[in-house]
Amino acid sequence: MPRNLNAWIDIAIIHVAALLLVVVLFLYNWYIGAASLMVWCATLFFGYERCRYRSEEFAHYCHTVISNVNDASNYALDNLPQMIVITDKSGRLQWFNKELEKHIRVIPEYGMSINKGDGAFWPELDLNSIWGKNGETVFIHENVHYKVKYVPIATKDDSCGLMALYVIDDTPYQLLKRIHANSRSVLMYIQIDNYNDVLKGLNDAEKNSLIFEANKMIDEWTTHLEGYTRRISNDMYIAVIERRNLDMAIGEKFDILDKIHNLFNTTSKLPITLSMGISVADRQTYIELGQQAQAMLDLALSRGGDQAAIMMNGQTSFFGGKTKALEKQNRVKARVMASNIKALMQTADEIFIMGHHNEDFDALGAAMGVARMAKILEKPVHIILSDMNEGIDKIIDLLSSREEYAGLFISNDKVVNITAQNPVLFVVDTFIPHLTAAPEMLERIEQVVVIDHHRRSENCIKNTKIAYTETATSSTSELVTELLMYFGDELKISRIEAIALYCGILVDTKNFAVQVGVRTFEAAAYLRRWGADLVAVRQLFRTDFATEVAEAKAKATANMLPNGLIITKCPEAMPNIQVVAAQVADSMLRIEGVRVSIVVFQLTQNTVGVSARSAGDINVQLIMENFGGGGHQNVAGTQLKDGTVDDVYNQVLEYTNSFIEEFDGNESNTAEGR
Repeated sequence: MPRNLNAWIDIAIIHVAALLLVVVLFLYNWYIGAASLMVWCATLFFGYERCRYRSEEFAHYCHTVISNVNDASNYALDNLPQMIVITDKSGRLQWFNKELEKHIRVIPEYGMSINKGDGAFWPELDLNSIWGKNGETVFIHENVHYKVKYVPIATKDDSCGLMALYVIDDTPYQLLKRIHANSRSVLMYIQIDNYNDVLKGLNDAEKNSLIFEANKMIDEWTTHLEGYTRRISNDMYIAVIERRNLDMAIGEKFDILDKIHNLFNTTSKLPITLSMGISVADRQTYIELGQQAQAMLDLALSRGGDQAAIMMNGQTSFFGGKTKALEKQNRVKARVMASNIKALMQTADEIFIMGHHNEDFDALGAAMGVARMAKILEKPVHIILSDMNEGIDKIIDLLSSREEYAGLFISNDKVVNITAQNPVLFVVDTFIPHLTAAPEMLERIEQVVVIDHHRRSENCIKNTKIAYTETATSSTSELVTELLMYFGDELKISRIEAIALYCGILVDTKNFAVQVGVRTFEAAAYLRRWGADLVAVRQLFRTDFATEVAEAKAKATANMLPNGLIITKCPEAMPNIQVVAAQVADSMLRIEGVRVSIVVFQLTQNTVGVSARSAGDINVQLIMENFGGGGHQNVAGTQLKDGTVDDVYNQVLEYTNSFIEEFDGNESNTAEGR
């Protein structure tokens, strides 16, 4: 092949220069000039012939190569060890190479449907989602993983008329990836929730027997999961399993939680319950893995125990939590918390308090109790109220008219720049950031204290200075009342503050009918001694005629199901609709045979609310968490954006039905095993 395809121009330039030299030689000697001219003519002829020969050779080369390039490229495409498919938007096969025939069971033909109809050979491939885009995807057909790189092919009018699919069998890599994922380490912290309470009243032989059975059951469960278990303290275990065995435990819905209930303390009539904190190894270190497992255990305990909390792929999942949280008989934690809160308040130069958006009596009562603590220490204090608080407007008006409470309440839109050097923020009756009266305050104040009785979820206030949560407690007002008992001998509660706290307990216990323990009545008795007047309380709970009519309509249209579920809806929005829904749910729970009552209502123009109540055996918090809400085991709710009352009603009805059926099925299985 010639190296220079256009050499005649170079030769011509050289011969022009040589001709000038020949002319110079003629000037000096005619004979030498004539000889030089003959040589020049010979070289010119030779150069011309040589260039002509090269041109002919190049023309022959181009003709030979270019005439075969189409055949060569077609041969390469047909025999490329990768499937190439060209399809139109309807999924019809427009072109393919021979490699496709090796991977499908049918003989491919032009115009054949790729993913639609009876003759489709890749029905799992979703062309609609990738049409007109560049990228990669993986689909599975007959246990074979296919990796597809898709590229649009533009037509003359610049529209995407065809798509080129480059497909390879990716099964070996995907299997290796699955094996790697399934072999990842899973760290579990397992704790007996009520260890001391269960062993109370037993002799040494009974204690050893009960703990032996618990150890045996936990060890058998982890052995079933091919894991390793080690008891690290009286009530704490650590276990390590593989990711694939965690999937087995999830599929069995952590049946160890139900089986462990069979170990029963006949003296105190208390079942043993377990809480688990589980973390799946990904890219974190073992230190981080252990910290995550401990955090998950703390989260499970803060939700009342008897459940497993799993951190996996950056998401938290919960299993169990169906047993009612047991009330602790001693107030050691309340005394310690009161001391810690007092010490923190003493270092603050201004204190802010807020509850959840659309405050109820429990949030207000708890806020009033915390404000009393701050006033005893002579600290500036403010209670931040949301823009929706119709349910407590009577007591707010009563407090605002008193001089000693002037400036105590501020609205969330009137919170000015904080000038205090060391402010402290108290959040009561909620742990969810976006549900607080003023969420922006959580970013502006570093020192945050949470006091709540609801079961925590993954979405909670982070980095709190103090978090006092007791899920077995009836209300946040009860928790704050106990803190007041231990805050100091010099503390005195005013009559209106005692009434506010008493109302909070009364509302969340449904007139001392739900989630009530010994400590609840002791807190109520303490408030009664400080002047909580039942006549004044009844005045605060009186409703107007429109509210009574709305409640009557909702109850009249309720749907009662055989499994103990009663559900109704309030499709018309009204100023105090949230209070109406709560009262309807409470009243329907008093109907014979009702286990769960639910009210779906129009909260605002684009928000639908759900209020749920339980008679005790069904955990409505788990039901509401499925819809992004939360609450307590017996009292819960949620708010859904951009939905209609009818749609939410149907969704809640369907899910609650299935939840109750599953719960009843698990209870039957547990009973058979006893």
